[in-house]
Amino acid sequence: MIPRLVIAGTQSGVGKTSITLGLVAALKRRGLSVQTFKVGPDYLDPTYLALASGRPCYNLDGWMTSQRYINELFARTSADADIAIIEGVMGLFDGADPAGLSGSTAEIAQWLDAPVLLVANAHGAGRSFAATVHGFATFAPEIHVAGVIANRCGSERHAEGLNLSLSGASLPPLVGAVKRGALPELPSRHLGLVSADAREFSSAVLGQLADATEAAISLDRVLQLARDVTPFSPEIRPSIPLDNDGNRARLGIARDEAFHFYYPDNLEALERAGCELVPFSPLHDKALPENLDGIYLGGGYPEEHAAALSANHPMLDSIRRFAQSNRVIYAECGGLMFVTEGIETLDGVRHPMLGLLPAWTRMCPSRKSLGYVEVTFSADNLWGKAGDVLRGHEFHYSELKSIPSGCETTYELRYRRCDRPAAEGFQRGLILASYAHLHFASHPEALHHFVQFLKSSTP
Repeated sequence: MIPRLVIAGTQSGVGKTSITLGLVAALKRRGLSVQTFKVGPDYLDPTYLALASGRPCYNLDGWMTSQRYINELFARTSADADIAIIEGVMGLFDGADPAGLSGSTAEIAQWLDAPVLLVANAHGAGRSFAATVHGFATFAPEIHVAGVIANRCGSERHAEGLNLSLSGASLPPLVGAVKRGALPELPSRHLGLVSADAREFSSAVLGQLADATEAAISLDRVLQLARDVTPFSPEIRPSIPLDNDGNRARLGIARDEAFHFYYPDNLEALERAGCELVPFSPLHDKALPENLDGIYLGGGYPEEHAAALSANHPMLDSIRRFAQSNRVIYAECGGLMFVTEGIETLDGVRHPMLGLLPAWTRMCPSRKSLGYVEVTFSADNLWGKAGDVLRGHEFHYSELKSIPSGCETTYELRYRRCDRPAAEGFQRGLILASYAHLHFASHPEALHHFVQFLKSSTP
């Protein structure tokens, strides 16, 4: 049995990330091994959760993947932990479907049969707080709201009143009440959020979060809720069979401050499918690692490091030579920006980049795209055949100033509640670039197609 608990919010901005981090840090300080998860396609909160727990944090996304995959991933990665803590996304019932649970925190709680600890904003609320909790606790009978945390309380007397309002209505109990200003601020954020930096999100900040959490929330009751669950032991049978032919492809993975948006289970799936992952830094290294069969340029913040990336001429030349040798380059979002002619930042300055796709990228003052996307291949490419379908998501503040000339578009992107598909997935030789972040579990066969491309394209 895996003790487990979902930390959900009534809506975005109620403080569930800070409270989840505080709980994880406090539980770890008690000597417990805590496995963390984040609902949805978020790349950023998991970096904080991983630092707090000392273990990789995995995304659980019911729209991009499947119940079988979620259950297998959860069971496999939590097997050696004392407790699993799952941070929700947005409000408990918010997701991909305005009329159903798809892609929501509630869907994951249902699939994992996990109790929910609901975080609600208590500022300016009295008995109405109980009405809010009543709505969430009864909205979907299959979801078990086991306890409540009142955030931004005014005083102990305020908390006592909230507790009475819940108990008087026979609602889930108040497990904790966090006073306004009790939780330390997380580091400053870029594009609304930034990845965790161990230099800023230090052990001291984690200690403050743990202290504030222990002072406001009963850890014993949290543990009791997490342990009071039904047995959960699905068959741990990875959907990606292990490649045992011994002929592993060497795939360079861009990993530094500019490029770090990767799902851990995507990378693990690449390894299972036959890849040896070789990290390198486009920002700091002067050349690619030797004997690579392909490179994977993930998302991140290349615009924040545009000047340094542009000034690293040895690395730019090394990647250009790699491309000229007719080997695989796959670029997602920030990676797409890097393979274009260059990045034009908001101040109007142009920073030349790799120039492998003949178009410029420019930053925009407001977000260009955020949401799930279904990718249908309109032509054969590195990941599969025409007609294959994968799922993923987009999140970016940049845009291409023009469609790259001399490139084939191999994707048809369909956005939720948008009938007209967009032509994308720019392929030029063995270079494929897109704004879409793909989740490989949405079409596992794509991994074997990609690995075979890597092996067959090596000179």
